[in-house]
Amino acid sequence: MTIARRALLTAAASTALLPRLAWSASDPYDVKMSGDVRIIHQTDTHANARPVHFREPTQNIGVGSAEGRPPHLVGTAFLDFYHMKPDTRDAYAFTFLDFEALAHRYGRLGGFASLKTVIDSLRAGAGPGRSVLLDGGDLCQGTGMANLTRGQNMVALGNLLGIDAMTGHWEFTYGQDGIEAIIKALHGRFIAQNVFLSAESQMMGAPAFDQKTGRVFQPYVIRELGGYRVGVIGQAFPYVPIAHPRRFTPDWRFGIHPGRMQKVVDELREVKKVDAVLLLSHNGMPVDLKLASQVRGIDVILGGHTHDAVPHPVPVKNPGGITLVTNAGTAGKFIAVLDLELAKGQVKDVHYRLLPIYADQVKQDAAVAAAVEAQEAPHRAMLDEKLAETETLLYRRNNFYGSVDQVIMDALRAETGAQIAFSPGFRWGNTVLGGAALTMGDLLAETAITYPMVYKQTMTGAQIKAMMEDVCDNLFNRNPYYQQGGDMIRVGGMNYACAPAKSIGHRISGMELDDGTKVEAAKNYTIASWASVSLPQTGTPVWDVVARHLRQVKTVKLTRPNRVKVLGIAGNPGYAAS
Repeated sequence: MTIARRALLTAAASTALLPRLAWSASDPYDVKMSGDVRIIHQTDTHANARPVHFREPTQNIGVGSAEGRPPHLVGTAFLDFYHMKPDTRDAYAFTFLDFEALAHRYGRLGGFASLKTVIDSLRAGAGPGRSVLLDGGDLCQGTGMANLTRGQNMVALGNLLGIDAMTGHWEFTYGQDGIEAIIKALHGRFIAQNVFLSAESQMMGAPAFDQKTGRVFQPYVIRELGGYRVGVIGQAFPYVPIAHPRRFTPDWRFGIHPGRMQKVVDELREVKKVDAVLLLSHNGMPVDLKLASQVRGIDVILGGHTHDAVPHPVPVKNPGGITLVTNAGTAGKFIAVLDLELAKGQVKDVHYRLLPIYADQVKQDAAVAAAVEAQEAPHRAMLDEKLAETETLLYRRNNFYGSVDQVIMDALRAETGAQIAFSPGFRWGNTVLGGAALTMGDLLAETAITYPMVYKQTMTGAQIKAMMEDVCDNLFNRNPYYQQGGDMIRVGGMNYACAPAKSIGHRISGMELDDGTKVEAAKNYTIASWASVSLPQTGTPVWDVVARHLRQVKTVKLTRPNRVKVLGIAGNPGYAAS
């Protein structure tokens, strides 16, 4: 165990030893180089080329052994754990507390023109040939522009940033041809050790990086940095054919594959003789924490997918020593800086910073700003169309409720006549402040996917409960390998209770329609939803349905938001009242 790993393990046991975030008054992004190589990490930008508002959750509940441990901390519990002060820039970036007031004070975060300036500064601080920029995936989806270009606009911007390697998730929803086009356009490498040809496609000679093993993509890259060899393994989202329509990737099979991961780590260390092994992961932080306990030889996991902004690495014991697990937030709000002190075949020390990108403190890179403007110019009228004004804060990220999803579900019910509406528990989607205009661009930033069609059908009360229990188990299963990383499906027109700590089949109760009528197991109900994984994509895209409704109502008022009563979580630091 190195000194740095021992120190971080001790720090995890005593939060008083965790270092406080400190910013230079003159330049908060002048981060002194503290090692031999610098790894710059971004993830889950979800195609936010421009700065955004993004409210962090009031609910990120951990159950069982995960309760009260990163990333399952919100609000004041988060500030206390990481020794941050309320009513500050950091409180604004990392929590939901006083969000609207602080948003008006400190403005938007991120944006690729700002990211470029910070990344260039970090590279310059490291010196020539000593840095690498890694992207953890979900670069190419999440906005109207990305959907229109099938992610190509974001590949072009990623190339301007200088991405050296990336892995993927939503990129796969453009289909096998679509992601191959993304990889072809990307100047860096696409890496994923956990995607394999199906047995049938392998027999039919489908293309793959390694025909013998059936591995579809290059599993890792090795970079010579500062006289040392650094191996970076890619781990794509392991549940692509479950969380999204299987038709997008018919020839490919995904998974976590810890055994295969171990073989790749061993190859890097024993055959390729690297000095450090990093995992560029899109597993989600709970999965990464379990994987780190099983696979030996990974120095640091640079994680994504669950959109957790975790200021300091979490040390995890495994048979080979300690692996540090990180997660770097979402929406372009953060850049992670990992400086490594190296020796032959080992990491001697680790220095990590997660930097919020406050757009008002960063001079935008002119070339990137111009590129963003040029991409959007042909679509400006469509993106800027004012659909309505909102009287309330519109946000998504939360375990159970997001006000933007309430807007979507209210529109679905009004336009289809359904009794109950559902909206997926996506964790991407930006925040619109109260009193602001809601534009088509804003709406697309909540809905832009390749399977967006609205559908209406009949379900019994028993079927509704079974569906909700299944989604809830994905969120709160005590085995992280059964968690896919999203939040609970949103429900409109019906209120219910949920007990996260219970087992599947026993979490959902108290289902009642808006008028107080109990939902009966044998009775039929009309439901409306969108983004079906299994149904054919016919009908109208959700953004057209919601836009039509918003143009009619002109003002967004959430007079009767649907309620979820959360049971059995008193004192849980991952829960705060909305």
